[in-house]
Parts: sequence; C-alpha cells; structure tokens
Amino acid sequence: MPNNNPLLEPFDQAPFSKIKNEHFKPAFLEAIESAKKEIDAIVENPEAPTFENTLEALDFSGQQLDRVSSVFFNLNSAETNDEIQKIAQEVSPLLSDFSNDITLNQALFERIKTVYGQRENLSLTPEQQTLLEKRYKSFSRNGANLNEADKKRLREIDAELSKLKLKFGENVLAETNKYEMLLSNEEDLKGLPEGAKEAAAQLAQSKDKEGWLITLDYPSYIPFMKYAENRTLRKELSLAFGSKGFHNDALDNQENVLQIVALRHERANLLGYTTHAHFVLEERMAETPEKVLEFLNELLEKAKPAAEREFEELEAFAKELDGIDHLEKWDSAYYSEKLKQKLFNLDDEKLKPYFKLENVISGVFQVAEKLFGLTFKEVFNVDKYHDEVKTYEVYDDSGNFVSLFYADFHPRPGKRGGAWMTSYKPQYTRNGKNSRPHVSNVCNFTKPTSSKPSLLTFNEVTTLFHEFGHALHGMLANTIYPGLSGTSVYWDFVELPSQVMENWCYEKEALELFAFHYETGELIPMDLVEKIKESATFQEGMATIRQLSFGFLDMAWHGSDPYSIKDVKDYETKAFESTALFPDTPETCMSTSFSHIFQGGYSSGYYSYKWAEVLDADAFAYFKEKGIFNKEIANSFKEHVLSKGGTENPMELYKRFRGSEPKIDALLERAGLIKKVG
Repeated sequence: MPNNNPLLEPFDQAPFSKIKNEHFKPAFLEAIESAKKEIDAIVENPEAPTFENTLEALDFSGQQLDRVSSVFFNLNSAETNDEIQKIAQEVSPLLSDFSNDITLNQALFERIKTVYGQRENLSLTPEQQTLLEKRYKSFSRNGANLNEADKKRLREIDAELSKLKLKFGENVLAETNKYEMLLSNEEDLKGLPEGAKEAAAQLAQSKDKEGWLITLDYPSYIPFMKYAENRTLRKELSLAFGSKGFHNDALDNQENVLQIVALRHERANLLGYTTHAHFVLEERMAETPEKVLEFLNELLEKAKPAAEREFEELEAFAKELDGIDHLEKWDSAYYSEKLKQKLFNLDDEKLKPYFKLENVISGVFQVAEKLFGLTFKEVFNVDKYHDEVKTYEVYDDSGNFVSLFYADFHPRPGKRGGAWMTSYKPQYTRNGKNSRPHVSNVCNFTKPTSSKPSLLTFNEVTTLFHEFGHALHGMLANTIYPGLSGTSVYWDFVELPSQVMENWCYEKEALELFAFHYETGELIPMDLVEKIKESATFQEGMATIRQLSFGFLDMAWHGSDPYSIKDVKDYETKAFESTALFPDTPETCMSTSFSHIFQGGYSSGYYSYKWAEVLDADAFAYFKEKGIFNKEIANSFKEHVLSKGGTENPMELYKRFRGSEPKIDALLERAGLIKKVG
C-alpha cells in the first residue's frame, strides 16, 4: 500500500493537485478496512449499548471513507476520464458491499434495536431522536430483519444496481460527447445570436475544425433550438438530443432501464414493500405513491386547460408566421421565443448583456449577505481540480468562518451536463468543535469568447441562484451529527432552499444589486424588469405539464410491477398520454437518458420539484408580505430550515418558519393558473 497516498493522510481541504488516479483504489480499500474496524469496535464494545457508544459512534465512523468517496465521485461527475470511470466500476460494488456489511450486521442491529427499545426513557434531544429513528429504519429498510438467503440476494441486487447506474450515466455522457453537428455554411446559422455563433466557431477551432460546431451540451444546444431558423437542422439536433441511449448500439440504455427497474422492484418486494415507490416514499413528506399521484393529478387538472390554450396559441402563431401546419417538438423553443418577443418585446439577447457571470456571482453573494449576513472572499491558495474552478471563504457577520465554497461554471468534455450542488466535507460538531463544511456548485454555463465575457441567459441566472440555494443549505448547516447535516433531508424538502432563491431573480430590489450592462455599466432598465416579471408566467401551463410528465414517467417506472414491460418506448408513451401536447417522435425516448431517476437519486422522487415549488411559493409569499430582504423572516428561514438539516420532520421545521402548512394556492397564483384572491 503506498504510504505517500495523499488520500490516506489527514486532510481538511481536498488535496487535488497531489492526487493521481492510481491513489484512488488503494485509498478506498484502506479506508473501507479502517471503517470496518470502527464498526467492529462498536459491535465488540463490552459495555451495554447506549446512544453514545452505538448511534453516535456509528454516525461518526467511516469519516475517512466519506472524504475519499466525496473527492472521487465529485471528480467522476465534474472532471472524469476513462480511467476514473473504470475505477468507479471497480469500487462501486465494493462500497455497496461495505454498506451492506453495516446494514446487514446483525450484532450491530441488535445494539441499535436495544437503544431503540429504550428510547422513551433516554431523555434524547429532538436531533438524537431523529438520528436513532433514522438509523433504526435504515437497517430495517435495508434488510436487517431478513433471513440469510434474502440478505445474500439483497447484496447481489445492490452490487448489480450500483454498476448498472454507473453504466447508464457513462452511456449518456458518451452519447452527449459523441454527437457533433459541424456547419460550414453560414446561412445554416441564420437567426443565431452573434455570441452563440462566435461560441460555435470557437468550439470548432478548439477541435481543429473549420466552420461552426454545435453539440448536445446545453450552452450549444439551447441557443440553436431557440433561434436557428433552419427547421431541418433543428429537427436533426432535437432528435439527436432526444435519442441519447436509444440507438440499439453499444451505448444503448434500454436494457439498463429494464434491469434497473426490475432489480429495484425485486429489492422492494424482498423488504416487504409493494413497489420501489412504496419503499422510497415511506421516507418522504409525500409518504405514499397514492398521495404523489393525487398531487400530480391535482396540478394536471389545474394546468392542462392553460397548457392546451397555450399550445393552440403557439400553433396558430407558427402557422401565421411560417405556414407550419403541425407543430413538432423541435419547433417549440423557436416559436415560443418568437411569440415571447412579440408579446413582451423581450428576448434573452436583450437581457444577456446585463447578466455577466461575474456580476451575477457578485449579486447572489450580495443577496446572501443581505438575507443571512454572509460575506464571500475569493481565495487563491485552495487546491482545486481544474483551473476554471473558483474558491471562496465564507464568513458570517461576526467574522466567523462559515464554509469553503468551490464554484465550477463552464462545460468541459469530462463534465456531465446540467447543474448541481455537492459537498467535499460535511458540517458536524464534535468535542465542542463545530467543523465547518466544504461545499461546491457545478454548472454548465456559456463560456467567455475572445470578444465577450460569459453572458448568462435569464434561465442560467435562475439556475445559478437555484444551485446557490442548495449551497446555502450546506454552508449554513449547524447540527451535531454529519448524518443529519445540510442537505441530508427528505428528498421532497431538499429543493425548497434552492427553488425559493430563484424568486429573488425576478425582484427589482435584487436585480439592482447586480444587473449592470457589461459594457456601459448601465443598470437593467426597469421596464425590462417588469417584462421579466410579466413573462414569468408565459407558457407556464405548458411548462407545468412538462414537469408533471416527468413525474408521471418516474412513477410509472417505479410505482408498479415492471416485469411485464418489454418495450421501453411503448411504456414511456403510455405514461405520457395524459400530458402529451406535441406529436410523438418514434426516434426519441426520454427514459434512456433520464439520468435523474436512473443514475441520480430521484427515483420515485421527480415529483419533488413540483412539491418543493408549492413550499417555495408559499415561503416566498411570506417574504413578499414582509419585504424580500426582511431580516426577521430571513433569520427565521435560516434558523428553522437552512441550519437544521434533517434533524427533525421537515413539515414541523416548515411550520415553525411559516406558522402553518403550505398551501397550493400561492404556486397556482404565481404560475398564473388561478387568479390572485383578495
């Protein structure tokens, strides 16, 4: 074992520059062995089981393994290569086995069960009660009560699932990187803004090609779909995007989808649950698949009439403008943008000059300062995994260190698409010391070009605020136990801090902090701000239906017995029936690249975006009532939501902040789906 492995030496900040790929596997193997010894020490403790010597000891065990894992898997998402992907395939089953070694350890479970049985007489704090409840359930929900044969099968399923999920994600990334549309005729770029053309030319040049290169990365794909007049090329790009993992070749994900849902279903059945959704939702605010479907259907009923009206309006507009008889999926963004410009005289190209990336970063920092008293200081002595990553130290208004913050904003070949928040070190309190977290935001925003800085679309601005909301949840964590800290909350509660932050992007008081023209320094004109607000509900019916369709698809895959499903595409089409607006395209299939539910943690949880929107609309209505920078409300949100992590039931935390349970009306009003009452 190399004794100069930086991952095996104690470290606070991740030592990226010292880590080589060959360090990972030995580090995993040694950290797993070390964590096993810690578990053995708990099990072999001759003293009677107590909360401290069993539950607390368990939550603080395996910290080195957690640190190695967070460094490795974050790199696998943000800066991967073939070698890292190969290591991921090797270590994922080992980690799955180790996880099972804990949850299927009968002697450990007996100790937990003993403490659990005495819980009424232990004078535990609410946080300790939650930890005890959560740990006991995590054992029983992961097979601790099974017989030996079923435990063995559970291990096999978990090892297989960990590999399949990785494979699914690798295929999607490979498909994304593989596709290129090289255009040599400038006429084909007609309608595209200058910045998008320049970026396409620069991308081609970076790959030693002549012309303009369009890819499936969002900063390249979205402007082309929104602005390119050439309908044939829009169709080609749309079909390429929509058919990732659906080509019956080595990168095909259809079989992976079927295997993943079958194994998840078998696992749920083994543990005594009807379906995977029943298993997952037991630990969510929504509680049952029936409640989720009731929620989705209630929203569908409210949104569908509006969506159908909007679709007809869009179809009539496309016909009038260009004689299009049947609106297809590749027409949606293009004609929506044109109609939006007509109705509001507002388009992203007018807005982008006011949203220089550096200014938006400064803006989100200022919003955090006004609300929560935080200051951000860029530092240059923190080790990082890529030159493009920016690093900041975060302090509170008393000058105390709060968090280290990494920010990584632009697409690269080794980075998966989308945007996310992650953590390199959790917050916890031990031996009187509050150990502060290291948090990261990773996005895929338009890169600067030789003539322009990185200018964000308004959608990218809201994405930045969204991910930063997750980051605040991690940064402001103030709990005892790492297992309950930061974003370790119910999945349908985790989106509240992120989605609520998006609201500030629409408010004049917030925009005045950062929306300055990158060349003239002029503040964004207030008539544009009004138009942003007016246009916020533009096609909200269609947008709602789209989100609901993903929720229905997720529940279709995970809320019923999948064994009879033979054809992924057919099954998906049936799941989309109640939400379909556009004609189906046989060449495309969403499920084969639906990474949220087949690679990420959103299986049976995609509804939670809409669920959290109900929470965020209700929460922001409270801010609006009292003032969007009202310190009292901000402190209450920080104290009851952001700092508490998963220490108590989320509905109790929310009610403490808001004074009552959330109502769906605030969301429906904000979306323009019902008229404001009173």
